[in-house]
Amino acid sequence: MFSKTRKFLFLIVLVTLTATTVSACSTSASDEVHLAMMPFSQMPMDVQSAPITVQAAYQFNTANPDIMKDIPCYCGCGDIGHTSNYDCYVSDVDSQGNITFDNHALGCSICVDITQDVMRMLRDGKSPQDARGYIDATYSKYGPSNIP
Repeated sequence: MFSKTRKFLFLIVLVTLTATTVSACSTSASDEVHLAMMPFSQMPMDVQSAPITVQAAYQFNTANPDIMKDIPCYCGCGDIGHTSNYDCYVSDVDSQGNITFDNHALGCSICVDITQDVMRMLRDGKSPQDARGYIDATYSKYGPSNIP
């Protein structure tokens, strides 16, 4: 059978592998990136009843105009006056900060996909400029950018 030394070495290897696997599967709270999101309760009813990816895109986009006004859309919405991906979600913000939502992104998967890609890249630690480069490279095949 096994000698005591072999059993001991086997046990050490097993404990080491288990410890390595557990530490590789856990993430620390400091590694998590939390994105700014507008509260769900502030979304219009048509957004609240939309698929979850659309809801999240509206929540993120409306909470991050500083980022999303610099992200183009490639769905062709420049023809209706949109000048960024942000415009696919927000048509106006008055002087008190009240948002008039645009329903365009409710029915446009390209708009939502672009926003979801930006969200993913920011969670992965990429910069808004990195996200812009990725969006341009990935979506330009669908049409012209709506950023003048």
